[in-house]
Parts: sequence; C-alpha cells; structure tokens
Amino acid sequence: MSAAATRPTHDYRPPPDEGLAILYLDEDLIALDKPSGLLSVPGRSEAARDSLASRVQARFPDALTVHRLDMETSGVIVMARSREAHRALSIGFERRETAKRYVAVLAGVLAQQCGSVDLPLIGDWPNRPLQKVDFEQGKPSLTHYRMIDQKEDRCRVELEPVTGRSHQLRVHMLSIGHPILGDALYAPEAIRHAAPRLMLHAQVLKLRHPRSGEALELTAPPPF
Repeated sequence: MSAAATRPTHDYRPPPDEGLAILYLDEDLIALDKPSGLLSVPGRSEAARDSLASRVQARFPDALTVHRLDMETSGVIVMARSREAHRALSIGFERRETAKRYVAVLAGVLAQQCGSVDLPLIGDWPNRPLQKVDFEQGKPSLTHYRMIDQKEDRCRVELEPVTGRSHQLRVHMLSIGHPILGDALYAPEAIRHAAPRLMLHAQVLKLRHPRSGEALELTAPPPF
C-alpha cells in the first residue's frame, strides 16, 4: 500500500458559503469560480451534502452538473440550465471540443521550459481514490505543460490536459518528479505541507455556447 493511501481521512470542512462567484450567466448555462475545499457535487454521507452544485441549485433550481473539479482544486466550472443545454455541453466535453488551462505550483524546477506527459492512467483500486500509471490497462492520458515562473525550490506552470482522467494533472506531474504543492494525496509530506492548499487552479475553459454555438472563453484568475 502506498504512503498516500495510509494517510488519515480528514473531516470534510467546506469553506463558508459567502455567495456564488458567478463568471457568466444566461438562460442556458452558469459558469462559476469554485473555491478550493468544496466538493463539486454532494458526497454520499450527510456530512458531505454541502457542495457547489447544492449551493447553485439553492439559487438556480434548474442547474445541472456537466463536469467536475476535484474538491481541492479551484477554478472555472460550468453547469447547464436545461436538458438541452446539458446534452450539448456534455457532448462537447466527450468529444474534447473544449479546451482547459490550469495553473499549478510544482515542487522543484522543471528541466525543460515546456513539454508533454503521455502516460496511461487507471484507478488504483486497493488504494482508492488514488490513480496510477499503468501501461497495460491504463487509459490514454495526455497533458501539455509550460513553465511560466520559477524560484529556487518551486515553479509555476500552465497545464493543458488533452484528456480528462481523474487526478490526471496531479499524477502526471508526480510522474515527472514534480508533485503539486499542497497535494495531500500524492505529494511527500514536506511538499504536502509546503502550501495551505492544493496549488492547482482551473484558470481558463473554452467551449461553445450550447444554444448559439458562440465561442466562450471563461476565465478565473488564480488565488495564489
């Protein structure tokens, strides 16, 4: 069993509900800036019912989940406001007609300014919810990266996932020797405690409007 899998599970402590950070709103969709520490959708237990989806639906009862961000990840997320919009947006994600750009802070400094990580991923079932690289059974997973700033012991990067596997960015950065700061699942203890949160933020999401087909670029500046 990996060291990450043996770490204690902390109680879910979502951030206070200080209102929705709405980036875009019309009759078809809502785009929001999700805070770190908040589930995208409700968990199974009563204690995990608080989520971005439940907060949005309290104000917009017609809101429907289209995609998710990890609880620890902040940034741009969209919800549909009708069955038709939900279908159109879901198809866009499935066909990879959307484009995503994340910002992350990594431990260490990358040897190359930019590059790609092309490693297949699969769930590490004995150690759920962890994911792992598996060349025999893993699903194709591709991430492009570009370093945009650096210090002695860390660097800031832009990450563009081509595929959308669970924990893809976290595992891909770990696999090249540069785990994301604050990653409680995958980073060694010192790196996990080097930041107050997972330093991963969904900064940009590009997609087509489900009704008009207009190109939308939704942006949320990173809070770190």
